[in-house]
Amino acid sequence: MKKIFAIIWKDTLIRFASIYEWLFFLFLPILFTFVLAGGTGGPSDPRVLLTVVDQARSPLSASLITTLDRSDTVRPEVTDLKEAEDLFSKRRISSFLIIPATFTLEDIVQSPVTLEMYEQLNNLNAMVTQREVEAIVGRTGSKLQIASSSVIEAEGIRPFLSTIDKQVYYQVALDDAERLLDEAPDRFEVVRGNTPDEIEYDPQTNSSAGQLITWVFVPLIGLSGTLCYEREKGTLKRLLTTPTSKATFMLGTITGQVVIALGQMTLLVIFGIYVMHVNWGRDIPALALILVVAAIAAAALGTMMGAFVKNENQATGLSIMLGMLMALLGGCWYPLDLFPAGVQDIVKALPTTWAMQGMLDVGLRGSDITGILPEVGVLLAFAILFFTIGLLRFRYDT
Repeated sequence: MKKIFAIIWKDTLIRFASIYEWLFFLFLPILFTFVLAGGTGGPSDPRVLLTVVDQARSPLSASLITTLDRSDTVRPEVTDLKEAEDLFSKRRISSFLIIPATFTLEDIVQSPVTLEMYEQLNNLNAMVTQREVEAIVGRTGSKLQIASSSVIEAEGIRPFLSTIDKQVYYQVALDDAERLLDEAPDRFEVVRGNTPDEIEYDPQTNSSAGQLITWVFVPLIGLSGTLCYEREKGTLKRLLTTPTSKATFMLGTITGQVVIALGQMTLLVIFGIYVMHVNWGRDIPALALILVVAAIAAAALGTMMGAFVKNENQATGLSIMLGMLMALLGGCWYPLDLFPAGVQDIVKALPTTWAMQGMLDVGLRGSDITGILPEVGVLLAFAILFFTIGLLRFRYDT
């Protein structure tokens, strides 16, 4: 056991001797995970941004903004006039709405109020926003018109004793109008299609799982480079003169790389949970199992490659190329559902396909250990096949 720990410690020191190793170990996986998920860990708001300049800051303007916020089409964001004009001139927003200072109950009782809206020309978002704002303002205007008419009728029957009484009556009439409009039955019914999407995709989960597999498979396949390095330096040949067996050396080398990979996986899972808000924690045993067998399969592939490649440089180049290609075809960068049916069948011959499937089963579909047993079984079969070939072809010298 001491020999195995010594080999693990030696390989760890060699791997992290260069500071650039941390680039592939942690920085690049996190960067690509964040970018491919859309730069956000939470679900984005699909509504069109509507910048609102509230110069009135009255209960009536607040009510209008609240109504806009309840819309399924626009998402109001309040700012000042200078910033809105600056964003609009730089074409960073498609439109903005100005609620004037006279948009108060006191002023509306006296005379109508006009809202201003600025739109970028020939901009689809601006046109969508305009229609939605017109509908919402029209509904608000209907309530105000009903309340104003009620005030006029009441004043015709009996004049108000003071302006305050008139404003109180107007507020009561406005509340009644809003209640009656809300209680009014719908004149038409909107039926939305409920056809399920054939492509099951969640940006955060797919990105977190895919980049975790990609950046763990590449260095584990690079285990072949470690074996080549040992052969080139004559370390393996010198083992023949020591009591260390081939099995002990291989066990220590492979175990060390798998342990490092599991540590990297753990860090990326934590990043996925707390930054990307991926639900990796719903079944920890299932997640741990798929991570372990995926790491073992990747290490076994690296062991097999190490038996065939001639030198360290060749092993490094092939491991990066093969790892990236397997990740791409295995669905780690794009959903497999986007590939042609024939390709989807062919890529089942890759361990990355099954690793990705198992990760998505846990994080996206909520599968437990029983649900991922097919993926676990296939990955273990890959590992046995690769290890068998690698050990049979293992050699001490170049």
